[in-house]
Amino acid sequence: MQIKYVGPKAIISHTGISFDNNKEDKYVYLHIVYQLYQALNHDYIEDKEYVYDALNKRVDNETLIDEAHKLCSNLEEKIEASVNKITQEIDLMIERAQTKTTLDQESKDVLEKNLKMMKSYRIQRRINKTIYYCLVEALAELCKRDHIDYIIAPMFQKFQHVFHSVQGVLNRQKHPVNSEIEIYEEEGKLLAKLDIKNQ
Repeated sequence: MQIKYVGPKAIISHTGISFDNNKEDKYVYLHIVYQLYQALNHDYIEDKEYVYDALNKRVDNETLIDEAHKLCSNLEEKIEASVNKITQEIDLMIERAQTKTTLDQESKDVLEKNLKMMKSYRIQRRINKTIYYCLVEALAELCKRDHIDYIIAPMFQKFQHVFHSVQGVLNRQKHPVNSEIEIYEEEGKLLAKLDIKNQ
């Protein structure tokens, strides 16, 4: 298993392959969610604020996979199940390509070829997504366990995306934890704040 960037969501048809740039590969968020976990995973003194400088702390992909295995005890099983599911979906789409009554034979062949050509691309995206959500779940659990009240990060799209993912995981738990995302300006900088309503 490996992680690597492949690209945005592929839209595959009998006329070609295009990409939805609004559906980015989760790979681009993996290092952000891991750095947030690292920044928050330490002992706390009550009423003290902590600052984490992420500069030069990006880990290589192999280290990131090793760390993901430590944080997600069943990561291999999740990846295997996820890859099996996407593989079955793709194989079914390939099988059904030849049964499309609205397409002529040449269009059916092109659709089948395009689906086959993008199979490994789609599988890698699913692997990246599975690892991403494992790390998001670990981060959400850390926030809940350590009663972290808020996280502030620069108002960049990647941090905002991770905050929304953490918010979703916290909200779907057996005992949901409410949270809010606030955007504000301080000393000329735009910041995003994930405010967690821990009990």
